[in-house]
Amino acid sequence: MDEPDTEPPLVVVPGADPSARQLCFAWGPAEVLVCETLFGRAGTGDGAPSSSHVFVVRRDQDIYIHTLRKLFNESHGIFMGLQRSEEELAGKSRKAQLVQVSKNYRSVIRACMEDMHQAAVSTRDPALQGQYSTQVSILSAMELIWNLCEILFVEAATAGPLLLRLLDWVRLHVCDVDSMVREVLSSESPSKHKLFWNVVDVFVLQGRMDEARHLLSKEANANPASMNMYKILDDLMKKMPVPSILLGDEDAILEKKELMTTWYHFLVTRLLYSHPTVKPMELRFYAQSSMDLFLGGESSPEPLDMILMAAFEFEMHQVIKECSIVLSNWWFVAHLTDLLDHCKLLQSHNLYFGSNMREFLLLEYASGLFSHHSLWQLGVDYFDHCPEFGRVYLELHIERIPLSTEQKALKVLRICEQRQMHEQVRSICKIMAMKALRNNRLGSALSWSIRAKDAAFATLISDRFLKDYCEKGCFSDLDLIDNLGPSMLLSDRLTFLGKYREFHRLYGEKRFAEAARLLLTLMTAHIAPCSFWMTLLTDALPLLEQKEVIFSAEQTYELMRCLEDLTAGNPDKQKFQDDDVETTKVEMLRLALARNLARVIVKEGTVEGS
Repeated sequence: MDEPDTEPPLVVVPGADPSARQLCFAWGPAEVLVCETLFGRAGTGDGAPSSSHVFVVRRDQDIYIHTLRKLFNESHGIFMGLQRSEEELAGKSRKAQLVQVSKNYRSVIRACMEDMHQAAVSTRDPALQGQYSTQVSILSAMELIWNLCEILFVEAATAGPLLLRLLDWVRLHVCDVDSMVREVLSSESPSKHKLFWNVVDVFVLQGRMDEARHLLSKEANANPASMNMYKILDDLMKKMPVPSILLGDEDAILEKKELMTTWYHFLVTRLLYSHPTVKPMELRFYAQSSMDLFLGGESSPEPLDMILMAAFEFEMHQVIKECSIVLSNWWFVAHLTDLLDHCKLLQSHNLYFGSNMREFLLLEYASGLFSHHSLWQLGVDYFDHCPEFGRVYLELHIERIPLSTEQKALKVLRICEQRQMHEQVRSICKIMAMKALRNNRLGSALSWSIRAKDAAFATLISDRFLKDYCEKGCFSDLDLIDNLGPSMLLSDRLTFLGKYREFHRLYGEKRFAEAARLLLTLMTAHIAPCSFWMTLLTDALPLLEQKEVIFSAEQTYELMRCLEDLTAGNPDKQKFQDDDVETTKVEMLRLALARNLARVIVKEGTVEGS
């Protein structure tokens, strides 16, 4: 695809007045943030404080239309099925499969169009009604273009079947005749209705001979005097060879211009009666001349006309380019290009900035999905199937997802873990850990920091747990601390927290000897913070006062040494000595240790004597 050769469309931001104030802006992945400055157009501030506005300008506004959710969700499933089935079939089977995929996409467009039409009919809001009607027109044009591309590119119909496919195309998309038929048939006397012959003419122009004969039979039954004439007409339509060599009068066909309403309807009718065995590569000549004859210089071609003309000329890249410019979102061009790429029709076309057309359009579409609060999940799969830049884009966009709830954070985290996006995993976990810590949810904060493998943050939260224990005398989030497992090795402080909790559990289960050994290990291994030593020694008091001797002489000497190290090595020694509570604790510990030592010496001496 070449660089755009036209100026980009002017976007008017409602409420912003660039003639009065200078605007500043910042680009985002899928939107632009525009804000008013305090500077006038001359570049100087007016000196008077006033309110400023911030505007969010989005390219893919359609992403936010609720009734289009079906289009995005259901087409995602079709897209994923196409990627998985790429190598399953070959030859004619593969071609039939691709045609079916194309029809599936069209069925989603049509279903969405019908929903939009119902919404337009049911709403009483004129603005909404106008919006829905506009979307119906856009979806109708999308299906029209897609269906033509399906016939010409995906199915690649040959001479003969090509005309039959084009007739079906016109019958499906030129719907004026259907409303006329309903009006005629619902009248008391269909054959006398003013539109009766118009309906017959349109049936003939579209090659719907059986329906035209059926309508004429009603007139024959109502008017026996004209039976012979109708029988002749019936025989002619019955025996009409399709497709074969016919010599239709193009001027006579053009006289019915008003009934055909569009130049491409005229084209197909002209082919039916004058060139029924047209070859695909001849279409461009008939299409251009049909447009010129039909418009007759009275009006200029619309953008839709130019897209259809590009298709008839087999200019696939021009079709995609024109659709990218005209349509209001990337859905159509992204999925159509992906389908054409699977048909091996775009393999040699690379863009000037390094990617291929398929990937570029899929990246743009997926980027738009990521600006939506829930559709971003679909965008992940589209990025996954962009082999060159998909992962880079995913990493960029996934970091910008607002983690409003833990459930959403876990969903994003799972996506990152499945794709070994380690940096993003750590980033998400750190963000959630900080949020939890700010809300004083220590258990959640610790859990997130462990998932992030952030030793420093785990140490910080462990200190908060220990501080809370000192203030309240109990632990919160016991289930988490009891089940740390190997995670406690992330940091020394977390290891201490887990082991200290284990000490309390052993004590509660009256496994005093094991509890005593663990407590002494925590003291002598120097993993406990110095500020917590007095708490540990105080925890030893109930064990020292047990009827049964728990600590051995050697263990008691170790505790005495720890106590002396604490009192002698404290930098606030004077303050420590002046604190009556701390002094009382020290004296109680010394007394308990001395009493325990005496008891253990007596016990050990008795054992040795016996």
